[in-house]
Amino acid sequence: MKKLDVYKFQELSKKLRGNARSRPQVRVIVHMGTCGIASGSQEVLDAVLESAAELGDDGVNIATSGCAGFCSREPMLTVQVADAPPVKYGDINPDKARKIYAEHVIGGSPVAGYVLAVGCESTY
Repeated sequence: MKKLDVYKFQELSKKLRGNARSRPQVRVIVHMGTCGIASGSQEVLDAVLESAAELGDDGVNIATSGCAGFCSREPMLTVQVADAPPVKYGDINPDKARKIYAEHVIGGSPVAGYVLAVGCESTY
């Protein structure tokens, strides 16, 4: 078997990533740790799911996670758009969740007034 040098590997990897149409372009994560649930994250998740049904969810992955570490800012959700840093929103209610879905997930523009943090807590 012929060896694959690093340059050929990078070229092949780029080509395959470009062809991956099934990969979601946006991921919405509703944080549902105990603190989030107690603060109303289930209602936020319901609002996100309703918005997805109304506005569309093509290329959107909706998920839940545990505690994100900012208990005093719950309910929280994170929007991860492909090739952009994740945006974490805090103190979210169902109306804010609907606005975030419409403006950030569908429209591509973060809702500045609700942003808690931008970027990852770790480096890969």
